[in-house]
Amino acid sequence: MPNRKSNDAARWVELVLRLALGGYFAWSGWEKVFRKGLDEFTRAVGNYKLVNPPLDAMVAYTVPWVEIVVGLSLVAGIWKRGALLVLAGLVGCFAFGVMQADLKNLDIACGCTGSADGPPMNYTLKYLEFAGYWAAILLLFWLGRQSRGHVFGGTKMQLP
Repeated sequence: MPNRKSNDAARWVELVLRLALGGYFAWSGWEKVFRKGLDEFTRAVGNYKLVNPPLDAMVAYTVPWVEIVVGLSLVAGIWKRGALLVLAGLVGCFAFGVMQADLKNLDIACGCTGSADGPPMNYTLKYLEFAGYWAAILLLFWLGRQSRGHVFGGTKMQLP
């Protein structure tokens, strides 16, 4: 029989990680769409020199909405597995973009909150940030597989 206290601790860790990660990405997407504006974020995406117009605008107009939906899904605790997989893909694509900018020695702002202007990105800190995201995503995925009652994933539909 599993120890109830360890199970409770795991649920609290999962809740805190979900709220922190989901809240951050929902806020980040919100900043890009409603505070800075998608035109400004399009400039930030263009600074990476990965895609040419109009693909940079397609990326800039899509990513923030995905961040908002994924973040809110994690905060609400629905579609957790799918949200974590999409979030891992977003972080992976952004890590690839940052790596390319680093290899090209671009002196650009990261654009994480939608601003193309700002202090130059510290690539080492950005790589550590990505490691933290992936650690949190993997831990959340592992904790979710350990518990019973994932929404649409267990024998019963249970919310956390």
